[in-house]
Amino acid sequence: MNRKQKEAAIRAVFFSFALISILILGLIVVSLFREGLPLFRQVSVKDFLFGMEWYPTYDPPSFGIWPLIVGSVIVTVLATLIAIPVGVLSAVYIAEVAPGAVKDVFKSVIELLAGLPSVVLGFFGMVVVAPWLQDTFDLPTGLNIINASLILALMAVPTIASISEDALYAVPREYKEASYALGATTHETILRVIIPSALSGISTAVILGMSRAIGETMVVLMVAGGAAAIPESLFDSVRPMPASIAAEMGEAPFRSPHYQALFATGMVLFFITLAFNLVADYISNKFKEVGSGTL
Repeated sequence: MNRKQKEAAIRAVFFSFALISILILGLIVVSLFREGLPLFRQVSVKDFLFGMEWYPTYDPPSFGIWPLIVGSVIVTVLATLIAIPVGVLSAVYIAEVAPGAVKDVFKSVIELLAGLPSVVLGFFGMVVVAPWLQDTFDLPTGLNIINASLILALMAVPTIASISEDALYAVPREYKEASYALGATTHETILRVIIPSALSGISTAVILGMSRAIGETMVVLMVAGGAAAIPESLFDSVRPMPASIAAEMGEAPFRSPHYQALFATGMVLFFITLAFNLVADYISNKFKEVGSGTL
């Protein structure tokens, strides 16, 4: 087998694996829509998305998931506000400031945090964070938005830090050397040259971190409190969409309206996650164009 034949065989193998991945994803999406769409013969899309009551086992049942959507959005946004500065600044420190030994330690810690099972973090939120919140703020329960946001932020930080660090490493050394040659300090070089040049990758890291937070199931199931109602404060309990699916799917009769409503909730979650990924791709390409035109 000559070189061209080997390259063609390798391309065929890679294409086959990519095609298998696409087919599996397609089958998952088809299954999701096949089980979820029949619900809309009984409930309108408007009532399903913006209904204020989620009582799927009542007679007659109510399938309004607006409280679930609000819970998911609030927890994700708050977790992102916590995770962005921690993740990005950690990446900057590891990539540009930390000495070699410290850098290795910090990278190992971030990788270890990324590998922790979500159930372990959820258990930490239940037995450590929840009692602390309850005692400190005199709350009826420590299972609330703040608790879920803190634990989700811990889960999003490794994603944001790792991808941001890769983006910072990808900045050409010539940019840094030119900045130093013009008399800029290390901090000025980081703020005015390195971070703007890596903004594409950093933005992608932030969006992907948000995607992981909004799709996380076990943590929000364990520490968000499980109240399917619109929260009035950050110390109220909520039930995000993944938690509702995980908590109720085992009890829903097969092909019942309750069962279909949970799959329809999964469809909404799928579209939200897809939107996050499309935004990440758009922002990445946009900042690449801006960076190539200004640097």
